[in-house]
Amino acid sequence: MVKISLVAVLAVLLSSCASQNQLVKPGREPQLLADTFSFTEGPAADAAGNVYFTDQPNDRIYKWDAQDGTLSVFMEPAGRANGLYFDTNGNLLAAADNQSEIWSISPDKDVKVLVASFEDKRLNGPNDIWIAPNGILYFTDPYYQRDYWDRTEKELEAERVYALTPEGELRIVADDLVKPNGIIGTPDGKTLYVADIGADKTYVFEIADNGGLINKKLFTDQGSDGMTLDSRGNVYLTGKGVTVYDKAGTQLEHIAIPRDWTANVTFGGTKRRTLFITAQQGVYLLDMDVKGARR
Repeated sequence: MVKISLVAVLAVLLSSCASQNQLVKPGREPQLLADTFSFTEGPAADAAGNVYFTDQPNDRIYKWDAQDGTLSVFMEPAGRANGLYFDTNGNLLAAADNQSEIWSISPDKDVKVLVASFEDKRLNGPNDIWIAPNGILYFTDPYYQRDYWDRTEKELEAERVYALTPEGELRIVADDLVKPNGIIGTPDGKTLYVADIGADKTYVFEIADNGGLINKKLFTDQGSDGMTLDSRGNVYLTGKGVTVYDKAGTQLEHIAIPRDWTANVTFGGTKRRTLFITAQQGVYLLDMDVKGARR
């Protein structure tokens, strides 16, 4: 008969629990990919794990190749694109800040303007995008005065969250935020997180059957520029590095980035285990023990 000590059993159980809670691959730190940009934003991964991101001041969208790790310019000019997101057809959706529009960019780089205005008024400046499984596109519309704009004031006073249906209807889904910025939803299409960077808070909403947002609750007393989710449902917020919270809003980890500001984050790579981080002039990669959320 083989005797197994209680201590050995406990050690195995503790090791298993630690592995389940572990986010960053042991011994790994954020690695600088490049720092030749002016201000990086909006990373989004395609189905193959390649990550597209923007250098908004220089009006470019770049592509990081998940297979060989190379960087290339995907589009220039790029509508001063900010946040990016891929739809299920492989089109790259862009918050095109130059004229405050939402673009759909095909793999062949054909541009279709999905949203150009709201009630015949120019939007403030679409910032971040998420698409629900039913095809409804949600985006935040804060106002940040740009030096490349001719205008110097809003046409729409409120800074809101909008939803664009597959049929082309644009409607307001949240108008009680100070300055909505980062946005991300769960793969089941039932929950939406919205960061109110103006109030330094992040909220969680239920998504109603009609695509509206209901049952708004405070998620955490931290705003965020961009955000993403992992396969365990943890929420990654940005600003001073990357801060990770579980579904209940309890902080799990803080990932320090050697920059004054971390703008955005997503999961990429061939196995969706690379955390891709945009931070001012730099882009960083971090090997993770957890995958990005299923799309």
